Amino acid sequence: MDGGVMMAVSYWILFVFILSSTALFILMGYDKRKAKKGQWRVTEKRLWLFALMGGACGGVAGMRVFRHKLNYSRFRIGWSILAVIQLVGLLMLMWFYFP
Repeated sequence: MDGGVMMAVSYWILFVFILSSTALFILMGYDKRKAKKGQWRVTEKRLWLFALMGGACGGVAGMRVFRHKLNYSRFRIGWSILAVIQLVGLLMLMWFYFP
């Protein structure tokens, strides 16, 4: 692939990572607020979807800040492992394709 195309793809991946992390962080706060009020909640499938799309770091941060989903090992451990994988991938991307 051309260097310019790879750079554009790299910026797109970075954008999706930041957007997904921010969205999942906000969703965690929203879900926690709804849980406290006993109202309709965000589905676990939707939370996992955002985590898999690159938002695991935002999910882990949201768990800590909002103290939400900490008792569920599938979130606590799963998202932590996913966050490490995503950060390593992002660092490799930045190392190879960003000036």
